[in-house]
Amino acid sequence: MIILNINGKEEKLDVSDDMPILWALRDVMHLTGTKFGCGMAQCGACTVHLDGEPIRSCITPIAAAVGKKITTIEDIQNDKVGQAVQAAWSEVDVVQCGYCQSGQIMAATALLTSNQTPTDADIDAAMSGNICRCGTYPRIRAAIHAAATKLA
Repeated sequence: MIILNINGKEEKLDVSDDMPILWALRDVMHLTGTKFGCGMAQCGACTVHLDGEPIRSCITPIAAAVGKKITTIEDIQNDKVGQAVQAAWSEVDVVQCGYCQSGQIMAATALLTSNQTPTDADIDAAMSGNICRCGTYPRIRAAIHAAATKLA
C-alpha cells in the first residue's frame, strides 16, 4: 500500500512501486485529465506537478511521489497562478484539439509560479518539450503573457 498526497488529499493506493504516476492517476484514481501521449517523456501531455515542479508522469514511478504533493490539472484551479493561466487560455482561445492542453497548462503554471514576468525566451525554454500537434504555440505564448499580466 502506498500513501500519496494527490490534489491535497491523502490517498492509499494498492499499486506496485514502479507503476508510473500517470497510470496510478488515470487507471486507479480515475483522474483522466492527465493524458498519455508518447510514454517516453517526449511530448509533455502527461505533465503534472510534484511538489510544484513539472514532471513527466509517464516515466516517473509512483514511489518517487511518496512524501510529496502531486497536483494534476483537476486541481490547478485551486491555485492563484493556475486560475490566471486557465482564464488566459480561454480568453486567448488557445485550444484547438485540446489533447495536449492539460500538460501545457501545468507547464505554464509552473513557469509563472517561479517567474511572473517571463520573456519569450523564458517561455520557449519552459515550454520546450510540450508538443502541440495543432501548432498553437503562438497562442500558448500569448496566453502565458496574458496570465502574467493578470498576476502583476
